Amino acid sequence: MRDLSAFTLAGYDKGRGRLTQALWFAVLNLVFTTWWCPARLRVALLRAFGATIGEDVLIRHRVRVLWPWKLTVGDHTWIGEGAWLLNLEPVTLGAHVCVSQEALLCTGSHDHRAADFRYRNAPITVEDGAWIATRATVLAGTRVGRHAVVGAGAVLHQDLPELTLHTADGTRRPVEEPK
Repeated sequence: MRDLSAFTLAGYDKGRGRLTQALWFAVLNLVFTTWWCPARLRVALLRAFGATIGEDVLIRHRVRVLWPWKLTVGDHTWIGEGAWLLNLEPVTLGAHVCVSQEALLCTGSHDHRAADFRYRNAPITVEDGAWIATRATVLAGTRVGRHAVVGAGAVLHQDLPELTLHTADGTRRPVEEPK
């Protein structure tokens, strides 16, 4: 029997104090996600809040990042409109990664077998050259291999080897390395 009144934040560290969290939420909602905020300013804001961001990174409007201090992004990576990085745990995006429009990377979950519904969070790593296509979902504890593709609308709940396409119907097949 699930008892949600027994739920606690045990084992989950937000990584910063409440004042920093509140300040980030204000910046996120009033500036960062807006269409008029320049992409360079988005990168600067993430860095100011502790993210590690490489060179020539493009972050479009309506992108949401839960905790910037738990985000690492490599050089020449793109994050498309409306993408959501729900990073209760670290999210690492390699170089030349594309996270397309409205994709979701979610490092948080709950243990459905535990009565207290405790957290079961884990980091996500997306290796160099990978592509998370539009409206794809990558779940906690997953590694997306080098030049792998998570197809549009697909849900990825286990590691995806390099140079592999994972489609919305669960099919996996090899892809060629970009030239």
